Amino acid sequence: MKIYNKLVRDKIPEIIGATGKSFDVHYAKKEDLLPLLESKLNEEVSEYLEAKNLEELADIMEVLIGLANALGYSEKDLINKRNEKKEERGGFEKGVVLEQVYE
Repeated sequence: MKIYNKLVRDKIPEIIGATGKSFDVHYAKKEDLLPLLESKLNEEVSEYLEAKNLEELADIMEVLIGLANALGYSEKDLINKRNEKKEERGGFEKGVVLEQVYE
């Protein structure tokens, strides 16, 4: 038996069940969801830093959407805020590195 005790994607129990394995799950209470998602974000960022691929970036994005939902925002709200900030302050496409600001 392997113990995970972590938040997983919604279809993971179905996927495990299809292999014939038995498992235990529970559904997080609303008040427990935010720290679980934050822990999952750390896990996914670590995985991205190791693998540096699109799949891990997609996992991070899914956790961010989950965090937005847990905070009462929709995926659309998150994307709209991202676009608003990009319009106002730009993105990261140019690779601008601020070295210093003179007073």
